[in-house]
Amino acid sequence: MFLYRNLMILFALFLFSLHLSAQGNGIESLRQTSKAFAEVARKVSPSVVLIQVERETEVVQTPFGFPFGDGERWPFGDDLFRRFFGDRFPEAPRFNTPGKKPGKQRSVVGQGSGFVLASSENTAEKKTYILTNNHVVEGNDKISVKFLDGREFEAKIKGTDPKSDIAVIEIDASGLPAVQIGDYSQLEVGEWVVAIGNPFGLSHTLTVGVVSAKGRTSLGINDYEDFIQTDAAINPGNSGGPLVNLDGEVVGMNTAIFSRSGGYMGIGFAIPINLAERIANQLIEKGEVVRGYLGIVMQPLTADLAKSFDLRSDKGILIAQVTKDSPADKAGLKAGDVIVSFQGRPVSDAGDFRNQVALAQPGSKVVFDIIRDSKQRAVSVKIDKLTDSKSAAQAPSRVSEKLGITVQTISADLARQFDISAGKGVVVTEVAPGSAAMMTGINPGSVILEVNRKMINTAAEFEQALGRSANNKVLLLVRDDDVSRYVVLGWR
Repeated sequence: MFLYRNLMILFALFLFSLHLSAQGNGIESLRQTSKAFAEVARKVSPSVVLIQVERETEVVQTPFGFPFGDGERWPFGDDLFRRFFGDRFPEAPRFNTPGKKPGKQRSVVGQGSGFVLASSENTAEKKTYILTNNHVVEGNDKISVKFLDGREFEAKIKGTDPKSDIAVIEIDASGLPAVQIGDYSQLEVGEWVVAIGNPFGLSHTLTVGVVSAKGRTSLGINDYEDFIQTDAAINPGNSGGPLVNLDGEVVGMNTAIFSRSGGYMGIGFAIPINLAERIANQLIEKGEVVRGYLGIVMQPLTADLAKSFDLRSDKGILIAQVTKDSPADKAGLKAGDVIVSFQGRPVSDAGDFRNQVALAQPGSKVVFDIIRDSKQRAVSVKIDKLTDSKSAAQAPSRVSEKLGITVQTISADLARQFDISAGKGVVVTEVAPGSAAMMTGINPGSVILEVNRKMINTAAEFEQALGRSANNKVLLLVRDDDVSRYVVLGWR
C-alpha cells in the first residue's frame, strides 16, 4: 500500500511537471510569434511612407470666422464627423478666417500610405518609385512623402490606373530601401499577415490579422477586382500601405474596408501584389496600362443554367453575347458557349476571368476550352487592345443586377429552350428571389421588348438603355406567352 501511494504521488508530480513544461512551451511559442511580428516591422517599416496630398480649394467669404481652428475644415477633421453622422456630412464647409482672402487657397485635404517598389542605386540617376492607391493621389496639386527616419520628399505622379485603383509616384532620390515582393499564389487562407500604414495620420502603425479569403471579386470597389480579404485592422489612412507575410514579403496593397461606421469592422481588402506590380511596371515603363480585349458579355453559370444547357457541372462562365467583329467573334465563339478554362487554368469566377483577359498582351494568342452542345473543344483567340469604347469581357450591368434580372440576346438555342421567337427583344434567364422584378411577375423566359418606349433586340442594347434611365426608374414592355404588359421597376 505504501509503495502504491508513493508511485501515485510520483506519477502526479510527473504529470504536473509535464503541464508546467507545456505551459512554458506555449508561452515561448507566443514569444516567438511576437518576435516574428517585431522583425517584420523592423524589416518593412523603413520602406513605408506617409503620403500627404494638397489641392487648391475655394475659400468662401462669410462675415464670421470659425471658432475652433483655421476655419477651412471641421475642427477635428471630416472623418470624425462622418463616424458619428455618416454621409449626412460628406464634405466639410469651407469658411474664410480673419486675414484670409476669398479665392483659391492650398490646404491639406488627405493622407494615405505607400511603399517603395524600386529605387535606383546610381546616385546620379536619383529615381525612386512608390506604389500607392490612385484614390490617395488622384486630382491633387501637391504630394509629399515622409519616411520612418523623418526624411521628407516632394513627389510627382508617374502614372495612374483608376480602373484598378493603382498609382505610382516618383521622388528624386536613390538608394532608398525597397520592399521584398512575395508570391501571392502561395498565400493561404488562415495565414498570418501584417498591415503597415498611417491610419488617421498615425505614422507607421502595425496591425496583425489573418487572410480571411482570396479572390474576392464583384464587390463594386474597382472595375478590375481580385482582392485579398483580411481581418488585420485597416482604417482610413491605411490605403496604399503594404500587406506583408511573416517573412516580411509584400503580398498585397491595402485598399478598402467594409464599414458601417467609417472605421475598422474586421473586413479589409488588399490588391494582390502580383496584379499591383504588373500594372505598376506598365505605368513606370509606358505611363499607361494596356489591357487585352475579347469582346463578350458573360454571366456566372448557375446550377439552374447548367441544367438548362445539359451540363454536368456548373463550373465555368456562360457567354451571353458576342460583340460583332470582336476577337471572340472572329474566333467563332457564340452566345451559349461555356468557357471552362483559360490558358489551361480552370475558370469559375467571372471577375477573375475578366482580369485574366485584361492582363493578356494585345496581339497574343490565348486558348479557351469551351463546352458547346455538350461537347468540349479548344478555341484559339488573338487578343486585341482594349479601348475606352470596348470592354475586355463584360458582365451584366450593375443596374440590371439591382433590378434583379439577367437577360440574354435571343439565340436559336435560347429560342428553343424557352419556346420563344428569336430576333425581337431579349429573354430573361434569371430572376433574383425577392427582387423588384420577381414581385412584378417577371420570370425566366419572359421577353423584354422595350426599355423606356425604345425597342431593344440585344443584351447590349438593353444594358445601354438601362444606363440612360433617369431617377432610378425604368419602363419595360414585357411579354409572357402572347400577352404583353408594361412594368415600372425602380432601384436604389
